[in-house]
Amino acid sequence: MLKLFRATAILEGISYLLLFGFSMPLKYWADIPEPNKVVGYAHGGLFILFVVIAGMFCWERKWSIKRFLILFISSLLPFGTFYADKKYLQPLG
Repeated sequence: MLKLFRATAILEGISYLLLFGFSMPLKYWADIPEPNKVVGYAHGGLFILFVVIAGMFCWERKWSIKRFLILFISSLLPFGTFYADKKYLQPLG
């Protein structure tokens, strides 16, 4: 489950950066909304998957709710999932 969680964290982080660094500027500055829809759906799905897997992973490892909240908040911040991977997930692998 660790490999799946780490992969999801990295993909969610990349999709977040693509959404706000690539597709949103295209939508609002270049009036090209199509990529935003695709990247937005991908990011939304990966975000939900990240939160679900984080909950399952914390439950499996008997981690505290505090650690789950740290992981959850990391998914809301740019580069946050990369930080969470390095700080909380790499030492396990």
